[in-house]
Amino acid sequence: MIASRRWRGSLYGITAAAIWGSMYVVSDVILMTVPPFSLLSLRLLLALLVLLPLERRQGRRLPPGGQLRELLAIGALGLGLSLGAQFLGTDLSTAVNGALVTSASPAFVVLFARIILREELTPARLAAIVLASLGVLVILDPAAADFASETFLGDSFLALAALNWGLYSVLIRRVSTRHQLPVTTVTVGALLGGLLIAIPASLIELTRRPLGAIDSGSALGVLYLGMVCTAFALLLWNRAFALVPATVASLFFFAQPLAGALLAALFLGQAMTPSLWLGGGLIGLAILLSLMRTPGNPA
Repeated sequence: MIASRRWRGSLYGITAAAIWGSMYVVSDVILMTVPPFSLLSLRLLLALLVLLPLERRQGRRLPPGGQLRELLAIGALGLGLSLGAQFLGTDLSTAVNGALVTSASPAFVVLFARIILREELTPARLAAIVLASLGVLVILDPAAADFASETFLGDSFLALAALNWGLYSVLIRRVSTRHQLPVTTVTVGALLGGLLIAIPASLIELTRRPLGAIDSGSALGVLYLGMVCTAFALLLWNRAFALVPATVASLFFFAQPLAGALLAALFLGQAMTPSLWLGGGLIGLAILLSLMRTPGNPA
């Protein structure tokens, strides 16, 4: 039973991160015409349009009182502040910088899991984090990043996004296990919390930067970001953190840059370089290592 939960959780988390690997390129294009918080608002609203009917069909309602306030606060932190900062950072920095800086999210997950959940950081999990981090560095090549003064503000937003996403992921595990809430309910509550930040920020943003011309390609891109990258992938991510320890689930995030590199090779004609194979192998080995059971650690 424990093994089944562990492997299902890994499948959900890796799939979510792989989907997010395609997000940077799509977001980078759409941000040319749609401002960051406006795009975030559209993403969250589209995700709610997908998940709310599913929640209603299953006869569920949002939890009352303190549980709902907790979900809204977690959503405001992770889906409002973190994703908003990520879009702002992507808009003001570069794609390579974005991938490198946000790859720090797993380290923040481990930190907050230790502080908030009191999870043990076993030698195997620590080795897995080191291996996966090396894999990301091999794939992304830090030498290609440009941390100049022109991108400092954007890079700062990206670092804030990584920090907040680490905290959000740990809090999702805590609320899921403490209250035994269905993952769909948790995700819908978090989406509503994200909108509490995104919509007011969008209204302010639009007074300074109005929407540009949106063609059919941009519209399809927004639908993809909302329905696939937000509704589907976020549901999988939250489910992964409900099933496995946060220190293990954090490693699934490393599938994101790997998936992005593979998609670039498949659809943009970029070469499958030795660094991509090596980095991918290190990330895969790290995930397998984190899923191994060790004495006294059955989770």
